[in-house]
Amino acid sequence: MIKTIRYFFEALIVYFLYIISFFIGLKYSRIFFSYLFQKIGFYFRSEKLIIKNLDKINSSMDENLKKNTIKKMWSNYGKTFIEYIFLKNFKQSNNHIKIKNKNYLETTLLKNEPVIFISGHFANFELMSMELTKMNIKLATIYRPLNNFFLNPFMEYLRKKYVCKNQIKKGIKGVKEAINYLNNKNSIALMVDQRVSEGARVNFFGTPAHTTFLPAQLALKFKCQIIPIYINRTFDDKFEVEILKPISCKHPNNRDKDKVEITNEINTVLEKMVAQDPSQWILTHNRWK
Repeated sequence: MIKTIRYFFEALIVYFLYIISFFIGLKYSRIFFSYLFQKIGFYFRSEKLIIKNLDKINSSMDENLKKNTIKKMWSNYGKTFIEYIFLKNFKQSNNHIKIKNKNYLETTLLKNEPVIFISGHFANFELMSMELTKMNIKLATIYRPLNNFFLNPFMEYLRKKYVCKNQIKKGIKGVKEAINYLNNKNSIALMVDQRVSEGARVNFFGTPAHTTFLPAQLALKFKCQIIPIYINRTFDDKFEVEILKPISCKHPNNRDKDKVEITNEINTVLEKMVAQDPSQWILTHNRWK
């Protein structure tokens, strides 16, 4: 009951902030929420956890760099939070984003074959799937619903309308849906940077972390490529999406071995994404729990 009441009032606050921001516009909303999240973020997420995560990523990072990285992370967090209400703007424009290495999309764009897109929670991560669909890639995305059931329907509405209409809820039923989409030549996009209950403990920055086998399993089942994709926010609040070199099956006659090797390679790619600018990653998640 207490949790329900808390979720209700949290949703009221979020909806109120979204309404206000809609009227003041994207530019000033970004400025305000960047400042706000830098000031209040630590009341909602553990500073100790964030620092612990930074130490995992780079143990030699000095205190000043840590403080600056955390400040930039909260700034990005605040901007991403309020950008949800402006997803329509991003959908209708290409001025805010630059895409690198489109040649790696040849398999799905020219040959109409499905691929598995993998990434993490970087910058405004929703824009990656949005840009793929704007390139007419047939896509379905796997997502985890918000805990707040008063907010989740609105967020699902925004994602389906502006990001990707095919949304797959995480879980056993969701895996079956993903298989159906792949059978129908749709590509799948999913985030693989957070802790999961299934899978196995695979090294991530030198420490074992619960990691999903799902991308590897789907790629092996459908004999398709895994394409890593990364997004970062630039200094002027524009975005760069980078399509990275595809990951392919290496041992087609030994699926168990290939599943582990592919998952290790995925984590290695994610490490490189995180390491190039940790402030772009959501450092508040307990990845190594």
